Amino acid sequence: MEALVEIDKALFLWLNGLGSPSYDGFWMVMTHRASNVVLYFFLWLYFIYKTNWKAGVILLVFTGVLILCTDQLTNLVKATAGRLRPCYDEEIKAWVRLVKPTCGNRFGFFSGHASNSFALAVFYSLLLKPYLKKKVLLLFLIAALIAYSRVYIGVHFPLDIVIGALAGAALGYGFYLLWRRFIPFQELKK
Repeated sequence: MEALVEIDKALFLWLNGLGSPSYDGFWMVMTHRASNVVLYFFLWLYFIYKTNWKAGVILLVFTGVLILCTDQLTNLVKATAGRLRPCYDEEIKAWVRLVKPTCGNRFGFFSGHASNSFALAVFYSLLLKPYLKKKVLLLFLIAALIAYSRVYIGVHFPLDIVIGALAGAALGYGFYLLWRRFIPFQELKK
């Protein structure tokens, strides 16, 4: 385990060190919560267009509960694991390129941005695949960019991102299975 943590720190320092002020603005936009909100707001509207308002309200509730569950799981793991963010880690904090003005809470394992982004990407990609076909892959690209932005700006280790993405993907898939089980989707279509 110790060796994995050391590799994670070394990988973080390398990836974080690749940053450049020329690209900081882009990555700050990607790391902002609005990146997910705007994308999924438009996908929600598209879903309503393809189905109806009743289905849209149900989807809004499902999405809210998905984010709530993902956030709570993330916070529980952060408090339990107690792994410091790179910007608080005494061993490496002098070399961290912190792009944003603050580092956030002390603990960072695992990333809430990564878990939320991948939970939404998996849930919506499965839900909208009949309508968007291969374009759903863009959801995963955006989720990956949002997740990577956390390493770029200096607030998460790569392992925080990978585990967060996996946990979020599992929750997104679980919520999709709940959707299929309890929501009479065929009746919701226009």
